Amino acid sequence: MLRTVLIFLFLTFVGFFATAQEKLTWEDFADVNFEAKFNEKYGVHFLMPTFGKKIQSYDGKRISIKGYFLDISGSGDIFLVSQNPMASCFFCGAAGPETIIEVSFKEKPPFRTDQIVTVSGLLELNEDDVDHCNYILTGATGRLVN
Repeated sequence: MLRTVLIFLFLTFVGFFATAQEKLTWEDFADVNFEAKFNEKYGVHFLMPTFGKKIQSYDGKRISIKGYFLDISGSGDIFLVSQNPMASCFFCGAAGPETIIEVSFKEKPPFRTDQIVTVSGLLELNEDDVDHCNYILTGATGRLVN
């Protein structure tokens, strides 16, 4: 009986740590520098990231972040989580590209723009694809905070 209980507890702890995620803050995502580089495809300069060691340590890991939900397509096709609400987000010129994360949800989320959510997923650092954000969460799930 004691052995069965110990095995159960061991498997529970292993399962917990195998699915554990890091709760990051927007300060963690600020561990990046940007340099303007010319993009041949579009014929303009883009701010291209050089990620710091701290944020690099989370690349490919399951993380969670709290922020403002944004449906920037208006049609439910392109989702972001942002440090700021829509009126003062990166796209309005009020913040830098380190304040937004592109989110690919497992299932279409029920959230509305500017609701505060916590989103979890696998973090991908994007250094060179200007058609996507510098930070991307894949296989994401979310929950409403407010």
